[in-house]
Amino acid sequence: MAHATEILNAHAGIADRLIALLADFKEAMAKRAIYRETVRELSKLSLRELDDLGIARGEIQSIASKAAYGA
Repeated sequence: MAHATEILNAHAGIADRLIALLADFKEAMAKRAIYRETVRELSKLSLRELDDLGIARGEIQSIASKAAYGA
């Protein structure tokens, strides 16, 4: 009887790992969406608008990365 319980617990562990994997994937996709949206929005700005914000065009990807993934 103990053996059957161990098998059931093993399946629960696999399900938990799959759920965690899916949650990690969703989180990664959400962060990637933030990155893409930040790059898209900053890229729309003119050089004058970027200068007013103190941003060089070459910094856009770095800023988007920090916005999405943290420092």
